[in-house]
Amino acid sequence: MNTPTRADVCVVACAEAWRGDGEIVARPIGVVPSIAARLARATFAPDLLLSDGDAYLVTGTWPIGRVPEGDIEGWLPYRSVFEMAWGGKGHIMMMPAQVDRYGNANLSAIGDYAKPTRQLVGVCGAPGNTVNNTTSYWVPKHLARSFPSRVDVVCGVGYDSAETAGSAAQKFHEVRRVITNLAVLDFDTSTRSMRLVSVHPGVDVEDVHASTGFPLGVTGEVPETRTPTAAEMALIEQIDPDNLRYSEVP
Repeated sequence: MNTPTRADVCVVACAEAWRGDGEIVARPIGVVPSIAARLARATFAPDLLLSDGDAYLVTGTWPIGRVPEGDIEGWLPYRSVFEMAWGGKGHIMMMPAQVDRYGNANLSAIGDYAKPTRQLVGVCGAPGNTVNNTTSYWVPKHLARSFPSRVDVVCGVGYDSAETAGSAAQKFHEVRRVITNLAVLDFDTSTRSMRLVSVHPGVDVEDVHASTGFPLGVTGEVPETRTPTAAEMALIEQIDPDNLRYSEVP
């Protein structure tokens, strides 16, 4: 077994976002979140439902990038994806280009929307996902440009936007965690602005503040993000035998 790396710490931190969710559909986007969701189900969140990426809910803990190994425990046809997405039955972890202090996320464009300096993937399903499900974010590079005071385009709905939209946007709305290559953050403050929860081993609190484009809330002394246990490391290596996690966290 290898010594835990920063990438492994990030995997565990992402997995922790699903702790206590019960029987819901985990919808990870990206390499590290995909490893994390399978790690969570294999350890402390056995009721999580994981998709094969197509039309089935699958048991087992299979390597990412491979054909699922395990039994089919449910069918998830296209129409059911929307029924699940609209009913608060999922917890998605997306990879936005920007996240602001109230949890609004941008996947669409950088700069003026009418004439952006960079075109991204588009709004995609972010508005519906964030209004109707628990949402967390994975940001592989924690930079000030990734954490502006206000995102250039609101795709994922943050706490201030949900409040403005009214009760219909708040019924299932929850932005739970933001995990980066430097730290874990949440919105557990009186103003629902972003708070620094923990810093990864080898990272100083000052590094995180300097890499964020707005003041972060801090509650007392900031702890260190936990490292994987030996059992978790064995599972991470089983789930990611090709070390694909290092493509997101070198």
